[in-house]
Amino acid sequence: MKRYTLGILVNNHPGVLSRVVGLFSRRGYNIDSLSVGETENSAISRITIVVTGDQSIVEQIEKQVAKLIDVIAVVELTT
Repeated sequence: MKRYTLGILVNNHPGVLSRVVGLFSRRGYNIDSLSVGETENSAISRITIVVTGDQSIVEQIEKQVAKLIDVIAVVELTT
């Protein structure tokens, strides 16, 4: 299994982080690392999540997170 880093841009609203992390919890995905901070635009935050899994699981996670309310973009940052 490989480690993948996901960059998620979200609207900076209360409860958004909870929804993103809740999706991981409900689906049984483990988060290895989590970091959150504002971008240059204070209305938008960046969530960086590191997960371990295979490519198909990470693609599924990306699609599910992208459907959440207040999620602007999901990008795999792993090289």
